[in-house]
Amino acid sequence: MFEPAPLGQAGDEGVIDMAFLSVIRRWALREEVPIREIARRTGLSRNTVRRYLRSGAAEPKFKVPKRSSKLDAFADKLALWLKVEAGKWRKQRRTVRQLHADLAVLGYGGSYGRVAAFCRAWKAERIREQQGAGRGTFVPLAFQPGEAFQFDWSEDWAILGGERTKLQVAHFKLSFSRAFIVRAYPLQTHEMLFDAHYHAFRVLGGVPGRGIYDNMRTAVDKVGRGKARTVNSRFQAMASHYVFDAEFCNPASGWGWAGPWPKAA
Repeated sequence: MFEPAPLGQAGDEGVIDMAFLSVIRRWALREEVPIREIARRTGLSRNTVRRYLRSGAAEPKFKVPKRSSKLDAFADKLALWLKVEAGKWRKQRRTVRQLHADLAVLGYGGSYGRVAAFCRAWKAERIREQQGAGRGTFVPLAFQPGEAFQFDWSEDWAILGGERTKLQVAHFKLSFSRAFIVRAYPLQTHEMLFDAHYHAFRVLGGVPGRGIYDNMRTAVDKVGRGKARTVNSRFQAMASHYVFDAEFCNPASGWGWAGPWPKAA
């Protein structure tokens, strides 16, 4: 069963945003994009890309607490510079070291590492925005083989040890063939979620390119406007581990599911 493991240590510049790591892994492992091209797209060195891919998909042990930084006063300026640089040809763009030097001229007295970390986070957010741009409001009900799966929970009852017990039932269905697997658990925890995916991929023989979910609490920490979601870090680690994209239905939208879920026995 998949269980996230640590990637780097807190304060280490090698710790990368989990969603950014997922993008890199999908490009390399599913779309077979060359490392040189991934390095070009992200601005990372090829050795750094290789190191992230060797590390595997994992979530950090804990989040680094937010604290005041010398860069805070220059964050808006740096974000504006990055937006301008993104519109230039690659050879015309300022490097991170040049951006750090230009900030120093304006009075910034902090480290290069802090500027580099800000630039990585900005690029990761830009990639996420580009991926979400142009997608329709509705999840299509026609699928290609291996394109997608759907996952949801339901509740049911069973007699266990002579007592009527409420169960949490994980439903996993392939969107094209409608092949499905149903497993019952006592709770809807991350461990149960990981176990359900592990057995579904094992039994069904592979991992589709994307998964379609409701806004369950083990996957989404916060539902924003439209398609905006704050995805749970442990759930994101699982999606990165198996290299699939997660998509979430709008709240109370019944159009997102390709037919009714099978009823648990």
